[in-house]
Formats: sequence, C-alpha cells, structure tokens
Amino acid sequence: MIDDEKIKEGVRLLIEGIGEDPDREGLLDTPDRIARMYHEIYAGMDMKPEDILAKRFKVDNSEIVIEKDITFYSTCEHHMLPFFGKVHIAYIPKGEVVGISKLARVVEVYARRLQIQEQMTSQIADALEECLKPEGVMVVVSAEHTCMTMRGIKKPGSKTVTMATRGAFSDNEKLQNRFFDLIKA
Repeated sequence: MIDDEKIKEGVRLLIEGIGEDPDREGLLDTPDRIARMYHEIYAGMDMKPEDILAKRFKVDNSEIVIEKDITFYSTCEHHMLPFFGKVHIAYIPKGEVVGISKLARVVEVYARRLQIQEQMTSQIADALEECLKPEGVMVVVSAEHTCMTMRGIKKPGSKTVTMATRGAFSDNEKLQNRFFDLIKA
C-alpha cells in the first residue's frame, strides 16, 4: 500500500539532500506531485495476474497465440531509474484463451513495480503458465535502461534482451524460431 505521507517526507529530504530548498516556489508542490505519480507508476503492487486472467474463452484449436510489441515502462530497483521497451508474448492454448488485452495487462502488473528485467520476464511467463495452463509460454523482453544510458557507462541505445520459456517452448528450438520469425513480421 502506497503511503503518501512517507513519500512526501522522503521527497522533501531528497530535495534538501541535493542542496535545494524544498520551500522554493517551483519545488513547493513537488512532494505531492511525486506521491500522486507513484500511485500510477507503482500500481502493479496492488494488482494480481490471476484476477486479470480469470475470464477465458473456449477454443477448439491449439495454435500459437502471439501478442508482440507491448510497450512497457518500469523502474529499476537498483537505481530507481526507468527502463522501458517492448514485450513479446506467445502461448499455445490448451482449450482456452484470454482476450489479447489481458496479456498487456499482465505485463503492466509486473512492470509497474520496482523491478529488474530478468525477474519481470520470468514473472510474466510464470503467471501465464500458472493461470492459463497452456502447452507452452515464451516471453521476450527488450529494454533500454536509463541507469546505463544517462549515468554510469552512458551508452544510449544499448538494449538488454531477456527470454523465458515454459512447457513446449522450453526445449523446442523449431518452435522458438517460429516465434522469433513471427515477431519480426
């Protein structure tokens, strides 16, 4: 649960810590703005993937379902700086599918938390596997991390790519390659 008063107090201390005056006109309302913003960017803390994936539809086939280029924004738990990019999800249904918007909503559950990309990739795959019980799941995340681009090594444009496979995708290189071909299309 987000505690607005603790956030406001922390932001005031941060402003003072960098040598600014928290009572300066331009900064006076900043603690309140940051607290309101955190409700949005950390909304995933109160969300559960099983709630999002509860509504399913019966299907007769078991063909691969792919949702690609799902844009996300998250916050690195190490530096509290943004990282952002695209998520590509594939699953092979076993009699049931979810609405395609639900896949993007599952991404939001995990992206809207203090996070690391490697963990987020696995969490998305695990949630889909546990809730949908499909034949297989594959998740690929490609992201730019501002902790690498605006500070530290300062290498803008560099991307980190992570992948998680479950079930039929785990040891099937042909199926994995089909996924990669389809997300390039």
